[in-house]
Amino acid sequence: MEEILKYFPNLTENQIEQFRKLEGLYLDWNAKINVISRKDIDQLYLKHVLHSLAIAKIQKFEPGTYVLDVGTGGGFPGIPLAILFPETRFYLIDVILKKINVVKSVADALGLKNVKAEQLRAENAKGDYDFIVSRAVTNMPDFYSWVKDKIKKQNKHELKNGILYLKGGDLTEELKDFPKATEYAIADFFDDEFFETKKVVHLPLKFKA
Repeated sequence: MEEILKYFPNLTENQIEQFRKLEGLYLDWNAKINVISRKDIDQLYLKHVLHSLAIAKIQKFEPGTYVLDVGTGGGFPGIPLAILFPETRFYLIDVILKKINVVKSVADALGLKNVKAEQLRAENAKGDYDFIVSRAVTNMPDFYSWVKDKIKKQNKHELKNGILYLKGGDLTEELKDFPKATEYAIADFFDDEFFETKKVVHLPLKFKA
């Protein structure tokens, strides 16, 4: 929890309480089903919550923004971002029903009114979104093919509407067909060695009617 307060010092009391509750909620769920790997659950705030919030260091979402979280798993990056941006609408999808049930339970326990969760393949998601976020569910070419037609026409952010993707390592080969993609090193924002090779990739997408 200290890591969150260190990098996001302007949280409201309600947001602090919501972030604080995450540990107990995920520990409880992890005892029932393996939502987060056993070796990572002890570092929930660093490896999952703070990692998710790296997106917020690249782009702050304006009120009324619509964000699709593809392959959310147990709710990352969607749940931490929904706490941070209560006036942004988040649609969290995953193909695994038990993980979506966890997401719904956590969102309810935190009183998050801006989160909708559903068992769904990315290709079948309806609607247009300002941004589509995800955390390394697949390679960028496949991910792009799933979501390329789900972007809103009007831009209202500094970054153009498109994908904000959490990924690590050398992405040269993976992004070779995407010259407009920009890589942001998370280590520029967070100083823990866990983030040394981790990035947020922004890929602008054009609206397709």
